[in-house]
Amino acid sequence: MHALLAAGHPPDCLLPYNHGQLVLSVLSQQRAIEEVPVEIPGARHLVWTFIPLAADRVLARARDATEALQNQQQALVARRLYRLIIENTTDLISRHTPEGNFLDASPAAKTLLGYWPEQLRGMPIDELFHPQEREQVIERFRSALDQDGYLTITHRIRHSDGHYRWFETASRAIRETYTGSVVESVSVSRDITERIRSEEKSRRLQDELAHATRLATLGELTSGIAHEINQPLAAIVNYASASQRYLAAMPEGGEAGVRLAQGLERIAGHAQHAAEVIKRMRAFLRKGPRRNQRIDPAGLAQDAVRLCQWEAEQQQVEIVQQGDTPLPDVHGDPVLLQQVLLNLLRNAIEANRETHPDGPSRIILQLDASEQRVNLRVIDQGPGASEEQLERMFTPFFTSKPGGLGLGLSMSQNIIDSFGGGLNAYPADAGGLCLHCWLPALPDNTDNNKGKYA
Repeated sequence: MHALLAAGHPPDCLLPYNHGQLVLSVLSQQRAIEEVPVEIPGARHLVWTFIPLAADRVLARARDATEALQNQQQALVARRLYRLIIENTTDLISRHTPEGNFLDASPAAKTLLGYWPEQLRGMPIDELFHPQEREQVIERFRSALDQDGYLTITHRIRHSDGHYRWFETASRAIRETYTGSVVESVSVSRDITERIRSEEKSRRLQDELAHATRLATLGELTSGIAHEINQPLAAIVNYASASQRYLAAMPEGGEAGVRLAQGLERIAGHAQHAAEVIKRMRAFLRKGPRRNQRIDPAGLAQDAVRLCQWEAEQQQVEIVQQGDTPLPDVHGDPVLLQQVLLNLLRNAIEANRETHPDGPSRIILQLDASEQRVNLRVIDQGPGASEEQLERMFTPFFTSKPGGLGLGLSMSQNIIDSFGGGLNAYPADAGGLCLHCWLPALPDNTDNNKGKYA
């Protein structure tokens, strides 16, 4: 007080502006009036207390409350800032007992987990952990908070509607000052579900790219092997044909000569068949731009059946061809269209294998023409497909096979669409699935069959 008076502040400036009324009230009521604040120039604060001493005397006492009021103001600002951050952050901020029960949670709990903060209070946090991770996560929390005092972990938390989302949670222990024991923990949890999905998709794409690279390498090796095998097969055919000519020029050799001629004929026939298979494989594996031309759909279907015949026989699947003959030609790249037919047939073989793993089954390959287009249907005897599977069947990377890529049908649909046709799927009348492919029919032009697929 003396310092304030010495600084030039008049006494009236230091007293409350209504000190006269305060004194009269103290005298008339004979009671003390406390905590009367006064702000004086220079950002100083006094707090006065008026105490009755006698019927006509009052004791006025003041204390300097500048620092206390400043601390109180700062605390108020800090609380407002803290509340502003807590109420507007998109991360979940929560407090927990050492046993793992919620003490409090920020309003973000409703957005992230579907719970109001009041619903979480008292709830054990381990009830929200995924069952496959619960014990591991609890053990990590307890040991890390006790020993290190902090922990950052990625785990799944259950939403109120039952589904799980990925969170990255950073937790820190709050310890008792003297004993050092953990009295509570504070956690900040961030929803990283989309990031996890993106990383999983990236890894899946990398795996599929690596698989596609292996397939490309296999294709190159197969092409080289086909080239190497083609030459000895041609030599076998030539030698067998020459032997047949020499045998025909010799005198009648009886039954032994006839059997020798039959054997040479079979050698030549099988070697020629093997050469045709190699030729089709090399054509299927060739690279380069599209070579669109007139194509006989029946011949295209027959060659596709030949390419997958061995696989069908191994699975006891009979491929039955039905349809109109002759069919109008279509226009497209024979190798790409053959790839589509192979995809459809191999999918049907795998579907039949799933339903008839140890018994015979069959696939119907129908070809017909209607409404200026050529239709091709592959009908299997497999388990069919649900409505959801039918809706997503041609979506890239969607597959119901454990080891499938999910690219065959989507790629096939894109190929057929590029030639003006279409490809869809629907349940077959007798069960199983029908994959229906159609292409525009070309007008009959017998004078322009150059390049026609045979």
